[in-house]
Amino acid sequence: MKSRLWPIDFLRTLALCLMILYHLIYDLDHWTNLNVQVNSPFWFVIGKSAALLFIFLSGFSYGLSKSTLKNGFRLLFFASIITLVTYILFPEQYIRFGILHFLGTMMVLSPVLKKIPTPLLGLGAIIIFGLSIIFSNTLVEGPWLLPLGFMYKGFVTMDYFPLIPYSGVTFLGIITYRFLEPKLKERKSSLPHAQTQVKKLPTMVVWISRHSLLIYLIHQPILLSIIFILKEFIPGF
Repeated sequence: MKSRLWPIDFLRTLALCLMILYHLIYDLDHWTNLNVQVNSPFWFVIGKSAALLFIFLSGFSYGLSKSTLKNGFRLLFFASIITLVTYILFPEQYIRFGILHFLGTMMVLSPVLKKIPTPLLGLGAIIIFGLSIIFSNTLVEGPWLLPLGFMYKGFVTMDYFPLIPYSGVTFLGIITYRFLEPKLKERKSSLPHAQTQVKKLPTMVVWISRHSLLIYLIHQPILLSIIFILKEFIPGF
């Protein structure tokens, strides 16, 4: 039986549930006549919390995975499909550098990030967060610097997670893993204990965590399909 970290499975499942909830509210706000305010502070916090959890856990998991680079390219492949689909369906606000683009890019860079000393990663996170504040209102000409966080006038998108500031959250995930690594290795050496840890979570929670990418890819088409079906049968929906 492969050992798993139940806190990671739990937090990843929590992040996925929060994300689906936020996207449901987003869809209801944009595609129905219901009085739903997705831009309220409460739903903003829910959406950001889900994304930040995903990003942090992704950085933490670099130390656990032996195929981070391959997974990164896989994420970028699916991200390119999302860009194409949203460009066809929503050309004025299609996704150019959403969370999958970000996560895939950081995973591809992970072999380099793993070699950076912890103090430098911490300093890098501080610098990145600082740059995001300094350049928060800076606009540039053209879309070429969008991955770095520099927007142009009139830029609109449904999902945007640039390297600045979110790579700083990835760095924090890597640093956290390094601090916990000795305890994790000690835990891994005791397989019966590891199996007990997995059993603390319901099977469904572990399954959701393991299939988080699949759920991410299919949840919006499912939500939108349900909403548009309801619109056909419920007047004023």
